Amino acid sequence: MAGRKSTKLYIPQPAENCTLVGVLEQLEPDKPANGKRVALILHGTMGHKDYLFQKRLAMRLPLDSFRFDFRGSHESGGQWKYGGFAEDVQDLVTVVAFLRDNYGYEIDMIVGHSRGSVVGMHWLCTSEEGKHVTAVVNVSGRYRMHRIYDKMSTYKEAFDAMGYYEWKVSVARKQILQRVYPKDLEEFASWDTGIVWDNFPPMINVLTVHGLADDVVPVYDAVIYARAFGSRTPGTHILHLMEDADHNFTGRHDEVVDIILEWLEGHHSGALVTGVLRTGIRGRL
Repeated sequence: MAGRKSTKLYIPQPAENCTLVGVLEQLEPDKPANGKRVALILHGTMGHKDYLFQKRLAMRLPLDSFRFDFRGSHESGGQWKYGGFAEDVQDLVTVVAFLRDNYGYEIDMIVGHSRGSVVGMHWLCTSEEGKHVTAVVNVSGRYRMHRIYDKMSTYKEAFDAMGYYEWKVSVARKQILQRVYPKDLEEFASWDTGIVWDNFPPMINVLTVHGLADDVVPVYDAVIYARAFGSRTPGTHILHLMEDADHNFTGRHDEVVDIILEWLEGHHSGALVTGVLRTGIRGRL
């Protein structure tokens, strides 16, 4: 029997006549994928499919997985937009259809970091396939989108001088320059995350992981998600806050993967109860 196989896939995105690039991890590539369950791993803003803990998680998950670059990110074509959540959701719809039509996969799990969490949760609330997902991991997900204006001082001088802000960042060891316009912040701030209160599927078990030293997305956003998801039944919500961890969990990626796998074991065994991860276990002081 063949071992694990990694396959790079190129998925047409007709909405912008571009190609989305991702990696499919198969545990048993010699067996038909039809009817198999697959996990989707979604990156955040200015991230990519192998960013942070994503690739490490894909290599350790006990099920097949697919991680990809959203439109305009890393290897995927198309135009990147700071406020382009609708386009990201569109990319996710395209990926799900491709995996279903070409492999017969059913989406079982969504793991999102930051923006990827927001996109994944919106898809879950608005798609038919989302109703069949059983597990969701929300890592550093933002709820209060308007809080992006907390960092307005970062953009204001450039907006006033040029009409846009040039964001310079390293992506996959390459220097990237993207422009952020005032309308991008408006689109970002107006994205509706409140949809999860009334439309998030009630059967899904959710894990929220957030760093207590996150200076990008306030920790309180994780509490809001805990309130929203913890009110559902029979689905559960478990919250895990990591002391001294920043938004990207710098130096803690293996720990994030360990936490997700620990929670996933409880998910598969039916042992999850809404609350805080490792309730009853004394932590380090």
